[in-house]
Amino acid sequence: MLDKLTEEVVERESMEVDVVIVGGGPSGLSAAIRLMQLADENDAELMVVVVEKGSEIGAHILSGAVVDPVALNELIPDWQDNGAPLNVPVTDNQHWILSETGKSEIPHFMMPPLLSNEGCFTTSLGNLTRWLGEQAEALGVEVYPGFAASEVLFNDDGSLKGIATGDMGRLRDGSQGPHFEPGMELHAKYTFFAEGCRGHLSKQLMEAFNLRDGVEPQTYGIGIKELWDVPEENHKEGTVIHSQGWPLNDVVGGGFIYHQENNQIAIGFVTTLDYANPHLSPYDEMQRFKTHPAIKPILEGGRRVAYGARAINEGGLQSVPRLAFPGGCLIGCSAGFVNVPRIKGTHNAMKTAMLAAEAAFKAIQGERANDELTDYELAFRNSWAYQDLYKVRNARPALSKFGVKLGSLYAGVDMWLNNLGLGFLFPWTFGHHADHEQIKPAAEMPKIDYPKPDGVLTFDKLTNVSFSATNHEEDQPIHLQLKDESVPVSTNLALYDGPENRFCPAGVYEYVDDEDAGHGFKRLQINAQNCVHCKTCDIKDPTQNINWVVPEGGGGPNYPNM
Repeated sequence: MLDKLTEEVVERESMEVDVVIVGGGPSGLSAAIRLMQLADENDAELMVVVVEKGSEIGAHILSGAVVDPVALNELIPDWQDNGAPLNVPVTDNQHWILSETGKSEIPHFMMPPLLSNEGCFTTSLGNLTRWLGEQAEALGVEVYPGFAASEVLFNDDGSLKGIATGDMGRLRDGSQGPHFEPGMELHAKYTFFAEGCRGHLSKQLMEAFNLRDGVEPQTYGIGIKELWDVPEENHKEGTVIHSQGWPLNDVVGGGFIYHQENNQIAIGFVTTLDYANPHLSPYDEMQRFKTHPAIKPILEGGRRVAYGARAINEGGLQSVPRLAFPGGCLIGCSAGFVNVPRIKGTHNAMKTAMLAAEAAFKAIQGERANDELTDYELAFRNSWAYQDLYKVRNARPALSKFGVKLGSLYAGVDMWLNNLGLGFLFPWTFGHHADHEQIKPAAEMPKIDYPKPDGVLTFDKLTNVSFSATNHEEDQPIHLQLKDESVPVSTNLALYDGPENRFCPAGVYEYVDDEDAGHGFKRLQINAQNCVHCKTCDIKDPTQNINWVVPEGGGGPNYPNM
């Protein structure tokens, strides 16, 4: 199929713009808004286009979320008067240590002040993103949801020229269907990549421009979330609970329970993807988490109304790649600005986007299009976003280096010293490892017996996926590409007992009988229509044989209030 597509010549229309932004999340929209603000302040003409692969702005946005409004305060100071959906301030912070049957609580005054949620809000990040989209369009930004950027375009000198959106209406074998429409080329003076964690094009750019040279590997977690409507008596608006310990114990991760508005609770679980046991299932760990005696009563009498999953950057400052290259840059989670101990990244994603916008506007006004935005790199290093990450740079790697208990103790001391201005006592920076390299052969690791879902509190994958409103055109080319189709059976199944069907939270991968090969033989079946675009397979596949690429625009989940 790939050879067929390569040989086929498709005429595409093109459009010249000043800045094209790939991804309509918080960072992409913040960049667009800041660009238009600068244009207005300087009485300049500027054409800014945002392309978003989701069916609408916010459709693919999933986060806990507790939002620090520090960047929003800078971007839109009067956001409260303009109807931003930040209505529930955090009023109660709790941190639980779970055993299988009980919990203990760390008093809030003992937690490092860096982890305080004072002044933060618990909300739907998807709804905040939709609101940002409205602000961007009001300023004149062209926002195109349902268009997936599928290809990077280069100038003859190697600088970035722009992007091409994906073709629509191709059939499974790659040929043109009856409703085929070619993609469009968007040529820009600067292209911003705001694809979120493990972006398809961002991966290519990191390799093309050697952006990861000299930095630590990115490391990741997978966050699995459900939204519940609960009885009023179970609900304590503004309460934020984080947990660690059971059910993972010796694997890094933990749960969250956020009491949001309208008697809704966002509950979820994060499992780091450097786990060793291929029998582990992050999805099933999330389901077990809900059965804990301290958590089950919160959900009793309620009903799950939405489900989703997403990979999370966890590498921190030492994993941030070079941000700029001739003609473009990485912003937000495409680069990885999540503050892991705070479990927050939106504020840094927005701030880096604003800094990139300011650097690009200055370059465009100075007629320096396609130059490398070195001002962006410098501005980041001089920003509060850099300091936010610098102070916690050793917290996450300490957990892998020393184990969960000792690592948590080290991280706490490190963050307290930083709060007291004594961070210079711990001047070193720990490194990371690639997550897929940490998995061990199945024969060396214990099997895990997960309880069957009861359909009331716990659910099977496919039932939950139906609550993500995920949809893809059935006959389009599969967007989960295998570099070598023999590897899943010869290596992943043989050595690791087929971990694909456990690390995927959406039932995309399953090993089935291969009738053509004969009795006892298996093959990997890819149910691409189930994919919620979490990117976990691209990260955790032990052989790095799976390559996640964008499907047709408009496909994937359609998250409400997530």
